Amino acid sequence: MAFMLPTARRKDGEETPYIPLKIFNFKLRLPFVHWGIEGSEILQAMVMFVTAMGVIQVMKDVFGMPFELAMTIVAFHELMYCLHQLLGDPTVPGWITPALPLVIAYLNKITMGTDRIEGLIALQVILGLIYLILGVTGLAKKMIEYTPKAIQSGVLLGAGVSGLIGTYVFSPTGTGLMKYPLSITVGGLFALYLIYSKGFTEKVRSGKMDGKKFLMTVANLGIAPGIAAGIIVGWISGELPLPVMKPGLFFIPQFSEVLNNYSVVGLGMPSAQIWLAAIPMALVAYIIAFGNIILGETVLREASALRPDEKVDSDPNRLNIVCAIRNIIEGLFFPHSGLGGPIWTAMQVTVCERYKGGRKAMDSIFSGMGTFNYMKFVSCMILPLVLIFQPALPIALSLTMMIQGFACVYIAMNMVESNTERGIAGVCGAALAMQGAAWGLGVGILLCIILIGKEAFMSNSKKDEQALKQAA
Repeated sequence: MAFMLPTARRKDGEETPYIPLKIFNFKLRLPFVHWGIEGSEILQAMVMFVTAMGVIQVMKDVFGMPFELAMTIVAFHELMYCLHQLLGDPTVPGWITPALPLVIAYLNKITMGTDRIEGLIALQVILGLIYLILGVTGLAKKMIEYTPKAIQSGVLLGAGVSGLIGTYVFSPTGTGLMKYPLSITVGGLFALYLIYSKGFTEKVRSGKMDGKKFLMTVANLGIAPGIAAGIIVGWISGELPLPVMKPGLFFIPQFSEVLNNYSVVGLGMPSAQIWLAAIPMALVAYIIAFGNIILGETVLREASALRPDEKVDSDPNRLNIVCAIRNIIEGLFFPHSGLGGPIWTAMQVTVCERYKGGRKAMDSIFSGMGTFNYMKFVSCMILPLVLIFQPALPIALSLTMMIQGFACVYIAMNMVESNTERGIAGVCGAALAMQGAAWGLGVGILLCIILIGKEAFMSNSKKDEQALKQAA
């Protein structure tokens, strides 16, 4: 049950209350005032914020950044996530996670020091400008409407597989399953069972869990119990060191240190050479982010179909503009190696799965997503939580990548119908996973032209209408 003011109440079939801002379809929604606070998402956020801390190790390795400064950047990044529900966007945003290995490789080619930091600044700002151009012009929505389903499926498939075979999950030389076998096996299987087990999830949604309130509570926490289980097993088995506690209740961000040493405030604007060098990586990052937008739209559409009690306004153009605001501000002042992506796949799926359970499970999609995003930022400010989870960063990141990969693969398979489309999706996904996003997209377009023809690039809504007519 959500805790809210009377102003947040809505009748069945209506949209969650908001204040129209009359620009870019922004709809101002404030916590308690326009949407309620969900207890399950509070608990999830207090565990799941540990995945946000996963980028700290990257910042330390790539830039030699002290923990406190990297944690300051993480906290600011989490604060910027709250813009989505504030401006009316029904998503759980995250990094552009599959792009992270590519970003690290791009940065490591730049000389360590000021040039490398400026390389990240330029990359994130250019990415923000790409989001802005596509969102303001409306091209973002058209891209999704006219991109063949086979290519959409291939992008999702490739992103999922690249994450699963990467350093954080199944790579034999990475920091995933091979390094933490017990923790990731137990945590991964537990999380997958809670979210995707056919028999278990059907019982949860139907409410047929009489006398098993504890299991219902655990099921409503999504991926969080899996991560908690993995961390506990890691501590017991010795795969993870125990946390070292320090006095204090709140983490104190070191904003001035970051601004003076890692932003345009202290370093000035990057040179033209650095700006130009960042363009190809920014384009690749957006291609991957575009796949996440497709995935987020698909997951939300599937969930909304089961919730006629709420009208959900999902606008890809607005999503792009909010992502633009985040990336430009962060890039200039608090650059983040994970970049500002549109969707955190694992949590978008987790929240939407609980949303499918009806209004008693989650009053509004905004109450679930908003509570999660806001509480995740608050958790970054609670020092004991930060210290408890600091040693467990690799486990949380690995399990998140695993759940994301599982979701990408099953949704990709559901998007295509014919054998030709399945084949194109498989080849496109393989090219993306092995050669990069640009290759994957290029291979997918070429195969659609040769094997399907111009019909592949028709409006997807028109193709759906034709399919319905043929079925009738």
